[in-house]
Amino acid sequence: MGQTISEKILARASGKETVKPGDIVTCNVDLAMVHDSSGPRTSGKKLDELGVPVWDMDKLVVIADHYVNLDTPESKNVQDICDAWCEAHKVKHFIRNQGICHIVLPQEGHIRPGMFCVGADSHSTTAGAFGAFMVGVGATEITGVMATGDIWVRVPENVRMEVTGALKPGVVAKDVILKICGDHGIMGFGYQVVEFCGDGVASMSAQDRMTLTNMAAEIGAKTGIIAPDAKTMELLKAWGVSGVNADDWQSDADAVYAKRITVDGSTLAPQVAAPSSPENADDVGNYRNVKLDQAYLGACTGAKLEDLRMAAEVLKGKKVAAGTRFLVAPSTIKMREQAAAEGVMKILEDAGAIILPSGCGGCIGLGDARLAEDAVGISSTNRNFVGRAGPKSSKLYLASPYTVAASAVAGQIADPRDML
Repeated sequence: MGQTISEKILARASGKETVKPGDIVTCNVDLAMVHDSSGPRTSGKKLDELGVPVWDMDKLVVIADHYVNLDTPESKNVQDICDAWCEAHKVKHFIRNQGICHIVLPQEGHIRPGMFCVGADSHSTTAGAFGAFMVGVGATEITGVMATGDIWVRVPENVRMEVTGALKPGVVAKDVILKICGDHGIMGFGYQVVEFCGDGVASMSAQDRMTLTNMAAEIGAKTGIIAPDAKTMELLKAWGVSGVNADDWQSDADAVYAKRITVDGSTLAPQVAAPSSPENADDVGNYRNVKLDQAYLGACTGAKLEDLRMAAEVLKGKKVAAGTRFLVAPSTIKMREQAAAEGVMKILEDAGAIILPSGCGGCIGLGDARLAEDAVGISSTNRNFVGRAGPKSSKLYLASPYTVAASAVAGQIADPRDML
């Protein structure tokens, strides 16, 4: 019987020839990632209290991204704790204020196909876009991993999510995953691995695919994964990763899947998720004319270099509507710099965008992009739960970078295809 890419990774990590769904295995962790909110002040503190060292400093990455760029006593305290712990423990891979952890991690060459990784954040699933098996875990589990380098796993079932056909202009990965959220709900794939494949996925850029695996968390999946191809390897090479054979990490033709689901990419329209859940997704036409106070291009989901380019396609030669704030927080500093070199940032600024520092910021209701009382916003982020991006009275719609940019120009939710 054949194996999926996920089963192959779990078998290797647990020292077995094969595994099957339901098996309980203990896996050796190739990499553990924590950020300023989830790491030194919680798991790091507990290890110190127990007198237990980190199992392998070569395999720990600490990224400060949640409470950076914020001039508040609480934020400063979090950063001070993070800085002091990393200095005291001589953390080799401490990345401070360079952008959002889920994008910085692969960008800095820490992710490659076939790895088994854990992260102290639910959107650690992003790494699956590079053929790695990465899951988000809680404070207790990450503390155990940091102490031992191991974690037990019940081998999940696999779901084959095939996106067929070519996506139309103005339709991208965010629209695909919102469609899946709408069709299957935010707990549609509890403790299953969703393997994204098909012509629609193959046609996406390697960066755009990261949105699919990132938002695997929004459909309740254990993780999301995409088998590596030439586009994957080209991007990884640009990010300093070499010596990896993508052919070793492909699902077998006779692999067994619990479900096989098809999404028709050729007929898909831009999607918008209404407040206050990603599963409230529907065609953009059903939300036209919703007046907006704010549009936000940011987060690990929607402000990568490719996302900034999408927004620039819409905004070139146009202006943001009067009365609508348009805020842009590029996912990483390096991507911001590349976008500036390409002229993308100038297009956004000329249109009236307010450029914010790179970091989690508005996605978690911090900083200048926090929604005001009773405000209505649209965002390229991954979640719009009540109170996440602002006070409980605020309302947030989710959409692709294309749709967010078009809506900023219109001052109301708009179809980007009308502006491309």
